[in-house]
Amino acid sequence: MSSKDLLENIKKLREMTGVGFKDCKIALDETEGDIQKSIEFLRKKGIAKASKKMSRTASEGLALVKEENGQVSVIEINSETDFVAKNKDFIDFCKELSEINFKVKANLDKINNSKMSNGILVKDNLVNLIAKIGEKIIIRRADFFDNSNGKNFAYVHSAVEKNIGKIISIVKLNGIINEKNENFGSKIAMHIAASNPLAIDKDKIDKGLIDKELEIIKAEIINSGKSADLAEKISKGKLSKFLNDNSLLNQMWIMDPKKKVSDVLKENSTDKTIKVIDFIRYRVGEGI
Repeated sequence: MSSKDLLENIKKLREMTGVGFKDCKIALDETEGDIQKSIEFLRKKGIAKASKKMSRTASEGLALVKEENGQVSVIEINSETDFVAKNKDFIDFCKELSEINFKVKANLDKINNSKMSNGILVKDNLVNLIAKIGEKIIIRRADFFDNSNGKNFAYVHSAVEKNIGKIISIVKLNGIINEKNENFGSKIAMHIAASNPLAIDKDKIDKGLIDKELEIIKAEIINSGKSADLAEKISKGKLSKFLNDNSLLNQMWIMDPKKKVSDVLKENSTDKTIKVIDFIRYRVGEGI
């Protein structure tokens, strides 16, 4: 590594960890110039308890979808502020990551170790981008839908550019066979973006989540002055509503609230009943 490159990497490492010049140089010497490994080295030595920037919260950013040959991928990249999410360098980085994500079928380890168009690995380009922009940036999550066992439909809510937005939903349907119900597939994806179901049907909702919700419902009823026996009865009705509101098939259809999603699936079926095989919904920053 040339003296110029070494100084540049020391500058980046200091910016990311808050550690002094000498310790950064030692770390880079030990790891042959690998910045990510240098951060690990410094943390193991107790010199950097955590990367200064990487301890901050990144809940803004972008989600990107790519569709090709019936297959669909989606990826979320986060930044600290929405201002950075509009930065050209950030957007260009995200676009190239979306292409890579599709090729490696949403394998995050493979994404990080893939070369970008400049010949540099994604993980190293990420470090460079963080140093340049001055914010925490993370490749948070990715998913891939192949074209087996159904047809995929994607929807981007309020797209900032084609295939880029803050909310993206993908649904795989079995039974789509003609143009009439093919358009319906896109509507299901739109419904998922708007209604945020937790699972396809009630029995697929995580039991731990149901138990927690029931606990909250009962506590709320008892705190309102109702007896434990009455709380038990009322809670059953409230839990049933929670399950219906959060399972796709039992949700009220956004385009006609008098019908359930399960009803419109039947209505739009032709020779073969349309079934929801799988779905996913990304909202940038959710859960952070």
